[in-house]
Formats: sequence, C-alpha cells, structure tokens
Amino acid sequence: MRIGVLEQAGGDRGWFFLDGDRARRFDGSPFEGARLGSIDITWSPADLRAPVRPSKIVCVGRNYTAHAKEMGAEVPKEPLLFLKAPSSIVGPGGAVVLPKESDRVEHEAELGVVIGTRIRRASREDASRAIYGYTCVCDVTARDLQKKDGQWSRAKSFDSFCPVGPWIETELDASDLEVRCAVDGELRQRGRTSQMIFDVPSLVAYVSAAMTLEPGDLIVTGTPEGVGPLLPGNRLTISIDGIGDLSVGVVGGE
Repeated sequence: MRIGVLEQAGGDRGWFFLDGDRARRFDGSPFEGARLGSIDITWSPADLRAPVRPSKIVCVGRNYTAHAKEMGAEVPKEPLLFLKAPSSIVGPGGAVVLPKESDRVEHEAELGVVIGTRIRRASREDASRAIYGYTCVCDVTARDLQKKDGQWSRAKSFDSFCPVGPWIETELDASDLEVRCAVDGELRQRGRTSQMIFDVPSLVAYVSAAMTLEPGDLIVTGTPEGVGPLLPGNRLTISIDGIGDLSVGVVGGE
C-alpha cells in the first residue's frame, strides 16, 4: 500500500491511500488506527507533502563500509546513532535551504524506515513486525560544522535538512534495494541496502533498546559512498527501488 500526505485546496492536509492518480483519505493518522473513507479524489505530484510527522528522527552513521572509508573514519562495531530535529523535515517539491553558518552542505541519500507500533527493547522479529513502511530520505549535513562541533546535532538539524518522501511504501522487501542520489541529473551516489553493515531489523531492534519508538517515528539507515556538495540552484533527487523519486530544490539562505 502506498500512503502519502496530500495538500488540497485551502491548505487542507490529510493522509491518503494512493492508487494511481486516485486517492482515498484516511479519517486521521494511519499510525493511530484511522480508517479509509469511501470517497476518492484525483491527485497530482504537486499535491504531495512530507509523509511523516515523527516524534523523533533517529539516524545511523557510517552504515556502509565505503562511506566510512571516504570520510576517513573507522567502520563502527555497533550502530552509530544520532538524532535530527523533526523540524528539519521538508517534503516533495520543497527546498533545502543552505544556512549562512555553513560553507559546505552535502547530500546523503538514505532509506527511511517508518515505525508503525510502539516498541521498547524489541527482538529482531518484533522489530520487523513493528515496521510500517519505507520512504526516501536525504540526511543533509553541514559538513564543516559537523567536523568543527565534534557532535552532530547542529550540522544535521537546520530547517529543511531532512527531505522525506514522496510517500510511504508499506509492502516492500528492504533487504536489497538500490539507493541513488542525483544532483541536476548527475548520478552522485549509488548503493544497495544489502551492503549495509547493520540491516534494517537489527537497526530497529538496536534503537528500541535505547529509546521507546512510537508510531510514526523515522529511522534513517545510513548512506552509500559518493556524498558531495549542494549549491544554490541545484535540483536534488533521491531514488530508491520500489519506492520512487524524491525531488527538492536547493536555495541559498539569509
């Protein structure tokens, strides 16, 4: 099932089941047991907005060996976790805003995992059952600030630094998907989720041992090699097999 958030006339936003160019609205959040209505509408890609409203965004660093090497860092022996502020989320058709505080902002294409059930200290099997679906994410990073600060909160959490979309796919085998990033049509990143050091069920279980995961929370699973700079005027596209394409602009900040 493909689940997205659409904005209708007058700024009315809601959750919808997307079926081709038709959509049926949920009567609330699908993470809280909402039901599908009987009336369907026609929609277009311009109506899409970010399909998640998480209480937290938990990210995984250096989860691909080649990316760890390109960063000059060691491969972690266990998942390396950090948080992005939920206020960093931007949806399809939006834009990454380059902050004046940074001279080097980079893209990181990643598979996003959306949690569907509240879990705490879950087993690998329970973690797998708790996954609601998958989406495309870009973990935008102010690389110079990441190196300067030593910890990553500021470098990862500027407003617009977490493009997410275009929707959530709920029926998908995430074990071997190709993850790609293109900037102005030029392929920058290409990797497969099968190359992850820690796979999706292991990551969800590991995160749940540290913090309770709530329905709608987002886990961002790491990026393949090829990260690079973003400049004003760029068009950034994240693509994942079985999900689709997430495209956003890049603009200069104040």
